[in-house]
Amino acid sequence: MAFKRYAAELPRQSHNRPFRFLLNSLGRMTMETFICNQTKIPKDRWRYGLRSSAKVGCGWIAVYNALIQLGESPLPETIIDALEHQLPLIHGNLGTSVLGPAMLLKKWGYHVTLCSDLDRFDRMCRHSDVSILFYYWRKGLRVGAHFVCVTANTEGFWGYNTYTDSKGQDFYGTSLSAYLKEQKHFGCVLTCIRKPKQQSNP
Repeated sequence: MAFKRYAAELPRQSHNRPFRFLLNSLGRMTMETFICNQTKIPKDRWRYGLRSSAKVGCGWIAVYNALIQLGESPLPETIIDALEHQLPLIHGNLGTSVLGPAMLLKKWGYHVTLCSDLDRFDRMCRHSDVSILFYYWRKGLRVGAHFVCVTANTEGFWGYNTYTDSKGQDFYGTSLSAYLKEQKHFGCVLTCIRKPKQQSNP
């Protein structure tokens, strides 16, 4: 898969410091575990452009969590390096483009579908192996944007790295569309990701 080839070509040490573990509010977690709270990432760990991942890292973290769900073992540096070279957001200093995760995962060989119709989100998410949700939020006069990795099971929909006080995966309820409407998020885009089908031997 293109992701594995790309990761193999990257140096293990770049402008980000080498690492083995990420400390978050749940304690010590291995790199096979979802990142559920970006605010717990130390400011000098995994810089995204000139800024900290704790501030602007939600895009690469959503891709990382999606790859974990897909059975990969990604390095944060791999994803950061790839997204920093996407234009026009100046090497990550302005965050991640709404199309950034889709472009990257498609380049790495995954089947990707974009959807902006909120009423189709539940069905689209359930027919995907994993999804990445982008939305704008408003709190008083403040407006911001956020990426989260989303999964679905028989209970409902779950998000990873949703809130500044998240301590694990967050349950969105039985309907992703209803959750987003209740939260009054807007400008939502769902990136639906599926593994490529294995080719059978002739």
